[in-house]
Amino acid sequence: MRARRVRAGLKGWGGVGAMAVVCALVAVFALLLPLTGQPSTVRPGGAGDESVAHGSQVRAAEDCTDPEKQTLSPSPTDGPTIEAIRKREGGKRKLVVGIDQNSYRWGYRNPNSGKSGELEGFDIDLVHRIAEDILGDRDAVQFKAIPTDQRIPAIQDGRVDMVVRTMTINCERVGQVAFSAPYFRTGQQVLAPKDSSVTGYDGTLADKRICTATGSTAYTNLEQDQKDGKLPASADIAATVPNQLDCLVRLQLGEADAVVTDGALAASQAAQDPTVQLKGAAFTTEYYGVAMKKDADDLVRRVNQILVDYRRDTADGWQASYGRWLSATLGRDASRSAPPAPEYLRKS
Repeated sequence: MRARRVRAGLKGWGGVGAMAVVCALVAVFALLLPLTGQPSTVRPGGAGDESVAHGSQVRAAEDCTDPEKQTLSPSPTDGPTIEAIRKREGGKRKLVVGIDQNSYRWGYRNPNSGKSGELEGFDIDLVHRIAEDILGDRDAVQFKAIPTDQRIPAIQDGRVDMVVRTMTINCERVGQVAFSAPYFRTGQQVLAPKDSSVTGYDGTLADKRICTATGSTAYTNLEQDQKDGKLPASADIAATVPNQLDCLVRLQLGEADAVVTDGALAASQAAQDPTVQLKGAAFTTEYYGVAMKKDADDLVRRVNQILVDYRRDTADGWQASYGRWLSATLGRDASRSAPPAPEYLRKS
C-alpha cells in the first residue's frame, strides 16, 4: 500500500524522467555536498550553525521586533564588496550564490525542460536579475547548491556572496547575517497525506511524527510551541533532515506522518505529489530575504535597490516571475504573497 502511494505521488511531476529524479531524492544530501565545495558541518547535538540559541543571540532574539525591517536603505552606489566581485577575473568573474536545486518552482532542475537540467524557478529569476545589475550579465552566476542547514555557514565562511533560497528573515538570523528587504511573504503550514487524520496545526498532530529541516524556522516554532503547550506534547518533532525536501521523501516512505514548512514550499511539494495536501491555514507570517555577510553593507544596499526596481518592473519583474512559476501552485492572485512596503530601520 505504501509503495503504491509513493508511485502515485511520482506521477505528479513529469512522468518517467521525474520518477527517476524523485526516487533519487533520498540521496539528495550526498549529491549536494560536492557542489557546496565543503562537506556539511553539524555542531554537536546535530543542530548546525543556524540553530545556535545561546548567549547574546538569545538576548538579541528577545529584544528583536520586526526583523524584516532590520535592513539598510537602498543605494545604487558601488562599494568594496561589489568592487571585489567585479575584480574577479576570467571565468571567476561571477556572482557566487547559494541556492536550492530541488525546490519545485523555486530553484530546481527541470528534467523535462530540454535545457540539460538548467536551474529554473522564482528564486533563480531573482538571482539572474541581481547578476545583471551588478555584473551586466544575467548569466554571470556561479550557483552553489546549499543544504538548508548550511545556508548561514556558507555565508559566514565566504563560500558564497549571498544566499537566495526561500530563507526566512527572523531575529536569530538577523544576528548572524545581513538580510535584504523582504521579497516574498509566506507562513508555516502542515503538509500530510490526503487520507491522514491530521487537519492542520492543531490537536490532530498528537502522537504524529513531524518532519522539519535542521536549522529551519519550522523546527524552532515547533520546539517553542511544544514548550508553551500550543503543540501536543506527544507530537514527535525529533525527525530533522539537512534539506527540507527530504521531508517529502520521508512522508512518501511512511517514515513521517506530517511535514511542517513554509506554505509556499509545501504547495509546490503538493503539486509534485498528488497524494499529499496542505492541511489547515498558515499559522505564522514570515518573509523571505536575500542573505549576505554582516559587513557587506554596499551589497545589501545594492540588492535592496534592485528589489525596488524588480517590484516596479511590471514587464519582467516580481509579478512576471510569480505568474511564470508560482501562480499554478499558489493561485493567480499574488497579493497574499507580495512583500510589504519595505522599511529600512538598520542604520549601519
